[in-house]
Amino acid sequence: MKNINEMDSHVNQNESSNQLSGKVRRSFRRFIRVAIVLLLLVGGAFFYVRYYFVFGSGVKAGTLNYVVKKGYVFKTYEGILIMEGFRTESRGTLQSNQFVFSVDNANLADSLMRLSGRHVELKYNEYLGALPWRGYSNFIVEEILSVK
Repeated sequence: MKNINEMDSHVNQNESSNQLSGKVRRSFRRFIRVAIVLLLLVGGAFFYVRYYFVFGSGVKAGTLNYVVKKGYVFKTYEGILIMEGFRTESRGTLQSNQFVFSVDNANLADSLMRLSGRHVELKYNEYLGALPWRGYSNFIVEEILSVK
């Protein structure tokens, strides 16, 4: 009789340990799922803020130097606007103020290509990071405000 009771208690212990290990496995799986969802949300928020959130916007005026279409894989429109005035990075040197920008609208880029050498005012948006298909610069020109 003692052997049967001992076997029953041993079986009950195995069942309870199996139930406990099953609960631990389910808890661990749930933790992993929650962690993956949180990582995806944080990663998505970081990507949005870094590459799609408009950090600043404004207007720059100056002489349009050039706008070109270039790139190895992604052909993007890049340009330089030379603004009035000079800046000095070190004592005794002069350098013109250049505004390096990208254009993600092909029609706008074609219009800018025809305005090379003219005084223009450009409205732009500034992003925290550059995307390869949007251009090399963090500054994306949105429209031409005036041409002189």
